[in-house]
Amino acid sequence: MKVIKLLCLKYWGISVVLFITLISIISLFSSGLPPTHDGEYHVVRFHQFYKVLESGILYPRWAPDFNNGFGIPLFNYVYPLPNYIASFFHLLGFSFIDSFKLNMIFASFIGAIFFYLWSRLFWKDLGAVVSSILYTFSPYHFVDIYVRGSVGEVWSLALFPGLLWSFTQFSKNKNPVFFLVSAILLCLLILSHNILALLFFVFFISYCLFLSISQRSKTEYFKNLILVLFLGLGLSSPFWLPALFESKYVVGLQIFDLKQHFPEIYQLIIPSWGYGFSGKEIQNQMSFQIGVINILAVLVSLIVLVKNKKNRGLLTFFVVWFFATVFLMTPYSSWFWDNIPFFNYFQFPWRFLSLTILIASFLGGGIVSVFSKGWMRNLFALLFIIVSILLSLEYAKAPYYHKRTDSHYLMRSNFTDGTNSPGNSFNTEWLDAIPSKRKDKFEFIKGSGSIKIGSIKPQFYKLMINAKEDSQVIVNTAYFPGWVSLVDGKKKEVDNYNGRMLIKIPSGRHKVELIFSDTYVGIASDTLFFISVLLLVFFGRKSIIGIMRK
Repeated sequence: MKVIKLLCLKYWGISVVLFITLISIISLFSSGLPPTHDGEYHVVRFHQFYKVLESGILYPRWAPDFNNGFGIPLFNYVYPLPNYIASFFHLLGFSFIDSFKLNMIFASFIGAIFFYLWSRLFWKDLGAVVSSILYTFSPYHFVDIYVRGSVGEVWSLALFPGLLWSFTQFSKNKNPVFFLVSAILLCLLILSHNILALLFFVFFISYCLFLSISQRSKTEYFKNLILVLFLGLGLSSPFWLPALFESKYVVGLQIFDLKQHFPEIYQLIIPSWGYGFSGKEIQNQMSFQIGVINILAVLVSLIVLVKNKKNRGLLTFFVVWFFATVFLMTPYSSWFWDNIPFFNYFQFPWRFLSLTILIASFLGGGIVSVFSKGWMRNLFALLFIIVSILLSLEYAKAPYYHKRTDSHYLMRSNFTDGTNSPGNSFNTEWLDAIPSKRKDKFEFIKGSGSIKIGSIKPQFYKLMINAKEDSQVIVNTAYFPGWVSLVDGKKKEVDNYNGRMLIKIPSGRHKVELIFSDTYVGIASDTLFFISVLLLVFFGRKSIIGIMRK
């Protein structure tokens, strides 16, 4: 107990941040599942992902039970990090419902710690505590946890401050450990949520350009930055490369009219709360507020910017970014959304709140650092913390919890018979609609014979077919590039038959295997991944040798 007390006193900043973060997620320790927009979908996705992992596939791409048992390539496009984390918790014995909540809990703690570490590089301990708490208690952070249930976005909000911290550390002291950590965190950020990763990536590049101003050797700095970007992108390439280049094979990825999701300026400023969806004239609509304290932090930063020369460049960078993100969330920015090609990838303009709250929270800690050491500084920080908690504490909870088990969701047709996505997204382009259920997985449509099933796994089928004549067999699985057939060990083309797979079998008895393997894009992404791993090991070994010599 004495050791714990000493550690808390020594690391009082982290201790305060962890305690306050616990208050923000204490509601998640209740039994049951909060009624969020995406939570139920994630529970079922976790189950499918775990099922494929359990079959021996290290990187699942196919969700076998969705689409009335025809399956879809869901995990080819959906961010995998939360699924891996949920699978780990389930392996430890937790339900998928609890794994969903544990994702949120751990992401909240990690995000608070990373934000503290990053802010501390600029504002020291007290300012860092303020920044971290403002971030944790930003209303949109609670929207993601308790309203939207967007587990990927919560992880993205947690990891991005870590990337900013590690690369800032590397730019300051050139410690190779932070070079490696930056590459790994960039990879994890992309794996946590691809849409937010793109938004944060743009900000990260501009942030690195700002840091470059103070670098003596800019050539060396940019060389290291490019290496970090290459390694981060390379390590995450098994996800983003197929998701990007094979998106043409699925439908429904852009089902939202983004012009229906512009928040009005008053919605960004005036506090509000609701558990509904986003859209025009929707009752109980979700909140788009930036947060009273966050706005106050930015306004005070403007005053500091005018009156204080210290950190003027840094404050200017963040203030400009703040107003840019606010502008891009409003209807006045519609020209950009209409004319810049990648903008519609963000789907909802209010997603920029993820970056807005990061910037405002960082500026909040900067205000504290303006005061000279003494009771005024401590009092101001304490007031900032107390008010930010009091104003947002009411949002840090779910309205109620569904007292259900995993089986309730895994056995409900509305979660499994479709594609487990709004608008039945991610169905293959060759299927006109959700196919009707079929009793048999394999059927003769030409010729005749017998089919003996050896094993059916999520991404592998093994069977014996005794064809009385040259035949054609339909496989009641959605056709998709990557499925290949082996007939007596010889690779044969899998044909598309109205969105299903068709294999041609000559007369006689044959051993048939169907395997969902990598496409050419998948092979390229795997190659890039292994090259990146080798480079990471090389730089890691080089770093260890360098540290030992010192």
